[in-house]
Amino acid sequence: MDPHVTRPERALALSTNAQNWAARDAGLGHASDSRFFSLVKMGEQGATDEPQTFQSTVLKPSVDLTDSSYPRVRGVDFNDHQDAPISAESLVEGMAKSGFQATSVAAAVRIIDNMIQWRDPSDPHARTLILLGYTSNLVSSGLREVIRYLVQHRHVSAIVTTAGGVEEDIIKCLGSTHLGAFNLSGAALREDGLNRIGNLLVPNNNYVKFEEWVHPIFDRLLEEQETARTKAFDANRSSSDDLDYQSPFVWTPSTVVARLGAELNNNESILTWASRNSIPIFCPALTDGSLGDMLWSHSYKAAPRELTIDLVRDIRKINDLAMRASRAGMIILGGGVVKHHVANACLMRDGAEHAVYINTAQEFDGSDAGARPDEAVSWGKIKSGSDAESVKVFAEATVVFPMIVAATFVKHDRLKQKPHDTKSD
Repeated sequence: MDPHVTRPERALALSTNAQNWAARDAGLGHASDSRFFSLVKMGEQGATDEPQTFQSTVLKPSVDLTDSSYPRVRGVDFNDHQDAPISAESLVEGMAKSGFQATSVAAAVRIIDNMIQWRDPSDPHARTLILLGYTSNLVSSGLREVIRYLVQHRHVSAIVTTAGGVEEDIIKCLGSTHLGAFNLSGAALREDGLNRIGNLLVPNNNYVKFEEWVHPIFDRLLEEQETARTKAFDANRSSSDDLDYQSPFVWTPSTVVARLGAELNNNESILTWASRNSIPIFCPALTDGSLGDMLWSHSYKAAPRELTIDLVRDIRKINDLAMRASRAGMIILGGGVVKHHVANACLMRDGAEHAVYINTAQEFDGSDAGARPDEAVSWGKIKSGSDAESVKVFAEATVVFPMIVAATFVKHDRLKQKPHDTKSD
């Protein structure tokens, strides 16, 4: 700006420039545009004329939703439950139209109910194949008792979990897990021999007990394996000069887990009840945990012999279960390998009819844990069309899954035990 311009002239020029920029931002062109000055005038104190755009923007009329497919939002009214304790199913029913994740929880209950109730008109014995997947931290938590209930009462057909989901169940039978806090010092806990899982504490002595318990079982598994191989070798040698053979007796992750459950023989154990009820527990990442540490150390103690565990037979077993099922449903708590392994088995049958995901992961990073059910539809892991139903509940499983189980599986158990009403004429 010219230094010889007086201060009042400079102020006027700056004011005009500011008006020009404001007008340009408003899409009105130059500040001399009459529309700009009319807007300025409308904003002046004392203006009484309502802007013409107010009715069409702020007070824009709505379509009528009264008779639409969008129900009215309404939550739980505890005034309706003053005379008796509210049941889990009544609570969830009241949450159905609350919105947000409450509505998703109610959807999960509806889908699981449909899994339980489905019947094939052409085959009265056919039921939905219910595949349950869960991560190890949930077994460390109190959700273990909820999962054990499902297995004890044969509510699930098969399970997929991690190595931690196996070993934590065993370890809880050998020692206690304790409530701690999320903010405890890691260095101080290490000094005290305490392992932290979120706000849970697992004494390291529990893993020492686990090693002492599991190594003799590995020894017996190895002996049984070697005995079976020797018998197969002798049988082949006596019948043929061809010494190539495959032993009919091979350990797999699921048969190892079943054996551990039988050896444990504890009524509080998920593994024990799965073994008793012939519910396979698949563990595709069997070595990724303390179990892997124990298998590694056992391989040195048993050398040169080696316990062999075959993954291929298990992938065939779970995929065949899915392919032969008349109908399939997935209940997946958490993400990672358990989520993908269950869904991938259902891919072999062109998708599951029912799916319930419960985890807190988001999809923006492209992770399988964060993926919503519709992504699985694109892969053929969940069916599309009107016969399929799925939901993802964005919640921490220990908060919502006990309520979901109470409103579905426990409810159906209670109804089965209740005697049928008889009416006399």
